[in-house]
Amino acid sequence: MASLELQKAISNWENKQKEYGFVVDEDYIDTYCLIANTALSFEKDAETGLRVSAKVKKTIEKFCIDTFGKTIWELERQKQYNGWDNIGIIDRYYDVLKAESYYLFESFIFYMEKNRSYEKRFYQPRRKTLKLVVNDLQELDEGKFKFYGLSMPSRVGKSTICIFFLAWVALKRPNSHNAMGGHSGILAKGFYKELMNLFSTEEYTFSELFSYWHPGKTIIRDKSADEFTITLDNPDRFATVTCRGIDGTWTGAVDVSKDGYLYVDDLVRDREHSLSPMRMENTFQEYLNKMVDRKNDGAKELMVGTLWNVLDPLNRIREAYESNPDYRFRKIPALDENDESNFDYEINGFSTEYYREMREKLDNAEWMAKFQQQPFIREGLLFPEDEMQYLTREIMDGANTVMAVCDPAFGGADHTSMPVCMTEEATGKRIIIDWVYKKGTQSVTVPKVVDKIEKHYITELHIEQNAGGKLYTDSVKTEMKQRGINYCRIIPYYAPTKIPKEERIKANSDWVKSNLVFLPNNKYAEADATYKRSDEYQNAMTEVHMHTAEGKNKNDDAADSITKFGDIIENKRKPTRIMHGFL
Repeated sequence: MASLELQKAISNWENKQKEYGFVVDEDYIDTYCLIANTALSFEKDAETGLRVSAKVKKTIEKFCIDTFGKTIWELERQKQYNGWDNIGIIDRYYDVLKAESYYLFESFIFYMEKNRSYEKRFYQPRRKTLKLVVNDLQELDEGKFKFYGLSMPSRVGKSTICIFFLAWVALKRPNSHNAMGGHSGILAKGFYKELMNLFSTEEYTFSELFSYWHPGKTIIRDKSADEFTITLDNPDRFATVTCRGIDGTWTGAVDVSKDGYLYVDDLVRDREHSLSPMRMENTFQEYLNKMVDRKNDGAKELMVGTLWNVLDPLNRIREAYESNPDYRFRKIPALDENDESNFDYEINGFSTEYYREMREKLDNAEWMAKFQQQPFIREGLLFPEDEMQYLTREIMDGANTVMAVCDPAFGGADHTSMPVCMTEEATGKRIIIDWVYKKGTQSVTVPKVVDKIEKHYITELHIEQNAGGKLYTDSVKTEMKQRGINYCRIIPYYAPTKIPKEERIKANSDWVKSNLVFLPNNKYAEADATYKRSDEYQNAMTEVHMHTAEGKNKNDDAADSITKFGDIIENKRKPTRIMHGFL
């Protein structure tokens, strides 16, 4: 708790704010900086100090905008480029970050890189995405959960941010025991070199921070480039950090103390490794018996990787513990729900165009696993991409009829899925020409459904009535009436409840592959084709191709809706129809 003298100083300044208004000047900032530093650095009162330091940073940020017309970071970049020396406000800001560096992971990273030019910094150019990971790691160390699983594409910074995290843990608890493990000794060597770079080079400020928080203590007491070990402060049988491949010796050589971390990164070596169920099982058992076995009671764990398939150790743990509040899992895919890059960083990022090109080049299952973090099972896929029929010509002119099947959703994780089917009267081909595939409430999806009715002159729309479908049907009819649409007949139907959805999808999967024709992937479509896949169409087909008869399917809305054509068109069952006539 803050001393009475400090509490009085804080109270006086807060009362002054209330009495005279929020007047920002350099004297005010200097005083507030002193209060924050006193609370955090000398009195070790994190609660009071962080409350004050947060106000100080906001005050400085506002001062920079008001005085210079630039953010604090824009001002610092100008100072770097132009050699300005007399911008003391930047030094004050870093003083606050230094005082916070023991308590806040992000402040630690900012201060660690303060001597680096902006172009060489790791975190700031990537902050827009990695801030989410930094927040998770902060809460992990605060004890809000004990296991953190992070999956992201390769080369986007997931390993480096975690190595910074281990450096922060070593700063706070230099006598703890931590382990960093990967698929090989070569990877472990890379961990060791990167950590030593953070600890010992002048490019980073670790030595300054260590001396600040542990005055008089030795930073690196011992290190071994052969064993990949680093010991800070007091020597011990076990190192502060040990880096070791899963193929190396762990028993008797590695310890993870109750206040330490087991950091596991990329246990799966490559694609060939991921395609062998036996190797994946052996890897998982080695992880449990070599790595996890070295954790003491209370130790936390950080597992990072790119998900290759459902047998990936990280995915197996996620499936087992996803609902456990002691576990947190974070997936950040290459492309977000709007098909835009999550990693279009200012420096060394990956653009939306880059990822879209990669998607076109790769097998769909590998794209979804390596880039979208949706692991797959190759065996048991019901709708493999190479077994579907695709349109290879322009749709013939003539009297074509258009119908659609709508499986409504009402928000949450489910999609409203409505494939639109055109039947060519001349050939009898049933072509899926469009698709509504959208998350959201009725206010979002109903207008999109009616848009497709107008666009394609849909004359027959089948809407599932289970679980609120009647309400959805009424909303569609109301929207149609408001737009003056009277040519589309709404045909409600009820999905059978005695047959599980997965069984219905399996039963109709062969019919879909034999009778429905889909638009080709846009990379194969003619440039001037009348019908091309929309983003929603593409997303729906991605889910369809990933649907498996084995294991769990994250989303089954798209597969379910196309198989319903089999029931309706072929009358494999007679749907309950309530004929409402034309509206």
